[in-house]
Amino acid sequence: MRPSDSLHATLERIMVESPGKIEISCESCGARVVVEPLERTSRCPYCDSPSVVDRPATEDRPDPVFAIGFSVERKRAEGLVRAFLRRKKLAPFGLEGAAAEKVKGVYVPAYLYSALAVTRYGARIGEDYWVTETVRDSKGRTRTRRKRKTELRDLQGPHRAYLGDVLVTASRGVSNDELEAVEPYDLGELRRYTQGLVAGWSAEEPSLTRRESLELARGESTAKVGHLLRSFLPGDSVRGLDYQTEFEEESADLTLLPMWVFAVRYDPEKPPIRLLVNGQTGEVWGKVPTSWAKIGIIAAVVLGLLALPVLVAMIAGLVG
Repeated sequence: MRPSDSLHATLERIMVESPGKIEISCESCGARVVVEPLERTSRCPYCDSPSVVDRPATEDRPDPVFAIGFSVERKRAEGLVRAFLRRKKLAPFGLEGAAAEKVKGVYVPAYLYSALAVTRYGARIGEDYWVTETVRDSKGRTRTRRKRKTELRDLQGPHRAYLGDVLVTASRGVSNDELEAVEPYDLGELRRYTQGLVAGWSAEEPSLTRRESLELARGESTAKVGHLLRSFLPGDSVRGLDYQTEFEEESADLTLLPMWVFAVRYDPEKPPIRLLVNGQTGEVWGKVPTSWAKIGIIAAVVLGLLALPVLVAMIAGLVG
């Protein structure tokens, strides 16, 4: 899928034109190419040789540690998008057959986070039990029935759990909610990052600070702790769960994730719709607008069907 190593240009940095923007020389043809601040990869506009830029690593833009390669080719991604749009029955007219205005395969930066979660919790644990009651009906007859009751008791204590495989975005272009929408990625396919893996593709540099991404990771991990506690606590029900978690032994490795980005325009007067496709699994996500015209047609049909019996009765009365 990616260009062979023989096509990879060996690049030499010439100068830093402005902060983050780099001018490089393609040794395949000698042309000078400017690489934008948030791009890790580039193609020579003259000979189309792919290149990967080695930028100095910083705290907020570290070198990638891992990457997952593309498994979904462009043609398959296009088919998955068409199928996704066909399922949106209330989408605007013309969207299903609209051609993509832009399609881009990109490696999105994300952090693979793990940590030891140390938690103090408190909750009310419900223990169910059954009792037999005698009840009397309105005619004075008695009968017995079983009724479930719940005994509540307070419980608090410590909880420790190791959390791994938490992926959070490092990109302002793809929000964390959008990344979650196309997850999961099969992390068993993680590979150590090499330039050859991303050469020929667009690869984005982190645009969120490391601190911002860590806050996202801690938020996701805190929610995971809540799920773990609910399955860990005894009893038949849990009420009023409250917990405070601190994270120790944190690890966050920059990882490049494959994603197809589609811009589909169905109306020249409206902005295109952005659809994302997981480049490994083919999961599709996008916010598709609702057609009020279609809703109006459906409402008119429903009202017509409801009014049909009345209309039939009126006609029968007139005929009779």
